[in-house]
Amino acid sequence: MMSSSFNIYRVGISFVMMCIFYKSAVDSLSELSPQKYFSTLQPGKASLAYFCQADSPRTSIFLEELNEAVKPLQDFGISVAKVNCVKEETSRYCGKEKDLMKVYLFRGNILLREFPTDTLFDVNAIIAHVLFALLFNEVKYITTLEDLQNIENSLKGKANIAFSYVRAIGTPEHRAVMEAAFVYGTTYQFVLTTEIALLESIGTEAIENAHFYFFHCKQVLDLTQQCRRTLMEQPLATLNIHRFIKTMEAPLLTEVAEDPQQVSTVHLQLGLPLVFIVSQQATHEADRRTAEWVAWRLLGKAGVLLLLRDSLEVDIPQHANVVFRRAEEGAPVEFLVLHDTELIISRVEGNTHIEEMQEDEDEDLQSPDMDIQDDEVAETVYRHRKTQLPLELTVELTEETFNATVVASDSIVLFYAGCTSTMLLTRVNCADWSDLCTKQNVTEFPVVKMYKEGKHPVSYAGMLGTEDLLKFILLNRISCPVNITSVQEAEEYLSGELYKDLIPYSSVSVLGLFSPNMTTAKEDFTKAGNYLRGCVITGIYSEEDVLILSNKYGATLPALLLARHKEGKVESIPFANSRVQDIVQIVTNALLETFPEITVENLPIYLRLQKPLLILFSDGSINPQYTKTILTLVKEKHLDSLTPCWLNLKNTPAGRGILQTYFNALPPLPLIVVVNLHSGGQVFAFPSEQAITEQNLLLWLKKLEAGLESPITILPAQEWKPPLPAYDFLSMMDAAASQHPTRKEPECTKETNMQKNDKKQHEDKSTIRKEPVETLRIKHWNRSNWFKEGDKSFRHDNKEL
Repeated sequence: MMSSSFNIYRVGISFVMMCIFYKSAVDSLSELSPQKYFSTLQPGKASLAYFCQADSPRTSIFLEELNEAVKPLQDFGISVAKVNCVKEETSRYCGKEKDLMKVYLFRGNILLREFPTDTLFDVNAIIAHVLFALLFNEVKYITTLEDLQNIENSLKGKANIAFSYVRAIGTPEHRAVMEAAFVYGTTYQFVLTTEIALLESIGTEAIENAHFYFFHCKQVLDLTQQCRRTLMEQPLATLNIHRFIKTMEAPLLTEVAEDPQQVSTVHLQLGLPLVFIVSQQATHEADRRTAEWVAWRLLGKAGVLLLLRDSLEVDIPQHANVVFRRAEEGAPVEFLVLHDTELIISRVEGNTHIEEMQEDEDEDLQSPDMDIQDDEVAETVYRHRKTQLPLELTVELTEETFNATVVASDSIVLFYAGCTSTMLLTRVNCADWSDLCTKQNVTEFPVVKMYKEGKHPVSYAGMLGTEDLLKFILLNRISCPVNITSVQEAEEYLSGELYKDLIPYSSVSVLGLFSPNMTTAKEDFTKAGNYLRGCVITGIYSEEDVLILSNKYGATLPALLLARHKEGKVESIPFANSRVQDIVQIVTNALLETFPEITVENLPIYLRLQKPLLILFSDGSINPQYTKTILTLVKEKHLDSLTPCWLNLKNTPAGRGILQTYFNALPPLPLIVVVNLHSGGQVFAFPSEQAITEQNLLLWLKKLEAGLESPITILPAQEWKPPLPAYDFLSMMDAAASQHPTRKEPECTKETNMQKNDKKQHEDKSTIRKEPVETLRIKHWNRSNWFKEGDKSFRHDNKEL
């Protein structure tokens, strides 16, 4: 433990001395003999000493950095000395050559720590390492999320936590944290990590930077509740940490009844603005709740006060409900009318939406060539129609080169039309090579297909994003289903060892078990496996000893074994008399997570289950205790009629708009709602004053089932239509064909002489060229009719959730 004298000295140090720029040391590095140095050591006082030969050069880089650290360390009550060893010196610190490459930290005459000089590479590293060693009992270094959770649970109701992530020990950010811990370490529990995986588990963005969090644990009395976390958004420096902690110590919300121009708080002193929420007696409680919500959102960024209009002598404009005051001296207060808490947040953060920023784009959209848009996708394509992509990085395929290229090697081919192309490996411009695209059954754009030697091409049906495309490509490296030839190989397959490099892209592996004579069932499973290529790994086993596996996993043949690698378990599903589409559906459902994070990309998948959604909204990663609660209810079959999921507002900002639709204003988080999209559109909210526990949640769900809860809102049963009339591309194509001599060339296409010559060679194939247009028309008609049939079941989906 740190001595009491050192603690007393530390508390007496002015923090201002830490925050100013350090001037050059008035007293240079002391040079002493070993005997003289040890005679100067005082009980309880820290001292840093570098032992070196008397004739060592003073101009070495290390000595220059050590000299720079003298004054800052003296401000912390730590003396620094260079100790000159002579050849006949017998001290243990002067005895061996290797010992002369170290620096020693003492408290009194007790050695606390020795540092190799290469770890003290500059003044920041010296100060950071020394303070880290002196404060080792007060700054807890952790490496796992479990360590952080244990500390957090032990301090609930007792103390708050200052948690920081730095890239490495000895960096300037580490020094800043240790200087703050020197002053505040007796008030808050400082926790430090250099593990980026731990930072990722908290759900932080921009993980490449150092981070400093304040965990509000002292006010948490319910051990199942997570401590609120506030991130310092300024760079991790000593002065910024000091200002940030001071704002954490200030009252969350203050009620005032005086002229806003005369109010003074610690926030103004620290250069932060003030936000006054104007209230009156009739709406005081509601206004206070709103003000507290805003205060949490702006914690560390601004001071929030509740201004009582009824008790105020000065006049405030009748319709003003927010008063904003900048920190600059003499700046006038601003009276605002803001009906959305997000506008208040944006006002402080400087993110207020400015319509003028979109002016150029809006004018572009109103060009004569396209005055209406089909939907957001068409609008985005049009906005970026002039963007030039690095197509030179791919191989351009033509009718002459296509077969030779895709037959000679494994290939990914992107079929695209004119200006809407994106780039991937190889490409075919169907506007130039319509015959080729027709032969490859490409009638819609863009289309991605994978060609492998001797096999039918596989079409990619996922989103055109890097991550999804990479998964598709990697999972297609193996032929599915894989033919497993032994029980041992089957066990390796189920454990994930057989294709362990692909497990990150397919968390579920599927193994079909068949008796050798089950020919039809094997054929159906093989077709299903081919259909699922690029989505999941599938394998097939039908040897004579298949009963060994069926008995081990309790499977009745034919059966599917689903190996869930994250959970480390294997489950069996019988599928006797199931056809190809049934098998595909079984596997597709098995890929769904038990408690998924809902995103814009995966929402349609879970909507197709046609169940009410039980959504946990969170402003970041969720408390593991909440996950445990939900999964326990799932395991006990209490949530079979619902689709449990959660939504992270940081990852999916659209969730804010969803909550505003439900509550009119953003409520405190975390929050659980049940949304019945497919039958009635009712939205129910779990009481915010109740802890999220199995008992409370189950009791609430039973009330819902019994009809004892009233919905907070009902979503309108309106149809989901495009925002503007459809843009009929087919009519334009027909018109272009009928007015061929006068048609306008696409803006982003410039035909080369070679293309013009090739065009002349193909003019006699006009009937073939028209075939894709007719095919497109048929697909367009079929798709339109499908949407008409599906209108009713998806009528509430326009609200997203």
